[in-house]
Amino acid sequence: MNKHTNPGFTIDEDDLPIGRILSRREILTLLGTTGTAALLAACAPVGQGGPGGPGGPGGPGGETATDLTALATTNASLANGCVVRPALTEGPVFVDEELDRSDIRLDPSDNQMSEGVQLDLTFNVSKVADGACVPLAGVQVDIWHCNAYGIYSDTTELGMHTVGQKFLRGYQVTDGNGMAHFTTIYPGWYDGRAVHIHFKMRTDDGYDFTSQLFFDDTLTDEVFANAPYNTRGERKLRNADDGIYGQSGGETLLTVNKVDSGFETAFNVALDMS
Repeated sequence: MNKHTNPGFTIDEDDLPIGRILSRREILTLLGTTGTAALLAACAPVGQGGPGGPGGPGGPGGETATDLTALATTNASLANGCVVRPALTEGPVFVDEELDRSDIRLDPSDNQMSEGVQLDLTFNVSKVADGACVPLAGVQVDIWHCNAYGIYSDTTELGMHTVGQKFLRGYQVTDGNGMAHFTTIYPGWYDGRAVHIHFKMRTDDGYDFTSQLFFDDTLTDEVFANAPYNTRGERKLRNADDGIYGQSGGETLLTVNKVDSGFETAFNVALDMS
């Protein structure tokens, strides 16, 4: 058995949502504008913690602080593919490995490649400024996710024992066009969560934006019907039942294309750094 296979742990939930996303009605009320603005109805909440947690609804300091600047992006910005996305929880398994690499499939601790269908993922990062979006260079983009067997590397969290292994982790810095590219695999699943990829964006001046990417359930069913994914049995949670996906409002659901190598996808995100 591959050393990265599932050890038989059970997870109820790995992390809690941060803040909330404004509803369409709230956005239109606050902005006093037309339905076009609702296309950007996913601003990054400043408050931290889930419901009942610090900064969360019902917790200490109960209001969720929300920056409305992101919602003021113009129609021209929309035409340019500038989309503000919601921040979502980092979760318990982020490790700042400082692995500067585009292909994150290899485990440098033992030179093993992660099994699974290849996924090419490109981030297009912009900055919201003065009602427009411009490509943002110099942003460190980290991604991390579980392997085909539902295992994260380099952690003792979630019942896993992979300290020292570094598969499916790495970062890239956005180029002059605001782009960062990764080669990885289609993620597997584990109890308590829908299929997802974590990402974090950081700048030299201390800005930090963290969220998660999700996959269409129908596509996941197709992928998981094949090895090595089908060795795990049927997954237990779909997007609609994942609380963190619910927090995203579907704004971080990837559009994935089939290619000869496997799959490819691009994700546009505009950061409000005001």
